[in-house]
Amino acid sequence: MNRPTPKTLQRRFFLALGHAIHVTWPVLSAILAIQLALGLLTGFVEGWSLGDAVYFTFITGLTIGYGDLVPRQTLTRALAIGIGFLGLFVTGLIAAIAVYAMHSALTNAGNGGK
Repeated sequence: MNRPTPKTLQRRFFLALGHAIHVTWPVLSAILAIQLALGLLTGFVEGWSLGDAVYFTFITGLTIGYGDLVPRQTLTRALAIGIGFLGLFVTGLIAAIAVYAMHSALTNAGNGGK
């Protein structure tokens, strides 16, 4: 049985990754846009600068949460929870895309590249 080279597997992985990102991009971009809108709304209500609002959005969405910017009002705390939940979806989607690409590369290896 002919085993594919690591370079062939890598090429198949990145081809499958590109395909999966292309297919899921509308969902991924919509989630990121909603996160950004929630973050900007949070920043507006809290009186933060635009940079701080965007920073807060990504730090919360990536579930890092340094704690240097903290929403104080009930509404903005609820918005922060929404940003966090959407961040979990983004993380899960990216992990699923990577698993799909790896599975696709390895499965194609077993099928002779078909």
